[in-house]
Amino acid sequence: MNIRIKKLHPDAQIPKLAHHDDAGFDMYATETITLQPGEKGRIPTGISMEIPFEYAVLFWDKSSISHDGGIKTLGGVIDSGYRGEFVVGVINLGKEAYTFEKGRKIAQFLIQKVEIPTFEEVDELSETIRGEGTLGSTGK
Repeated sequence: MNIRIKKLHPDAQIPKLAHHDDAGFDMYATETITLQPGEKGRIPTGISMEIPFEYAVLFWDKSSISHDGGIKTLGGVIDSGYRGEFVVGVINLGKEAYTFEKGRKIAQFLIQKVEIPTFEEVDELSETIRGEGTLGSTGK
């Protein structure tokens, strides 16, 4: 698979794997942004990409940033038709301010195949053992 990428900012970095057998590509900040505890932010990456049809980009936490700083990546699905800047939404769940330094890692992303189903409206669904059991239905 070949992914076309466009730098929108002169300091933008092309995503890369830290190790050849990693699944997630690292994303880098193009601005220095500090988030206070409980604060949400949008961290720009300065890049846009052309993701093939039936694939999507999914943003995930960098474990070191998440575990050490309490930073959680927010909702990150980028559809194949999107051509704008990749901006990473984050929230600081830690107890101290956290600074994303320009040029440093923000999050990681996976490129995943997406199945495009058709939907069929029906009057009934098939029966299962669980049925309509919800939270706690399997015991504690």
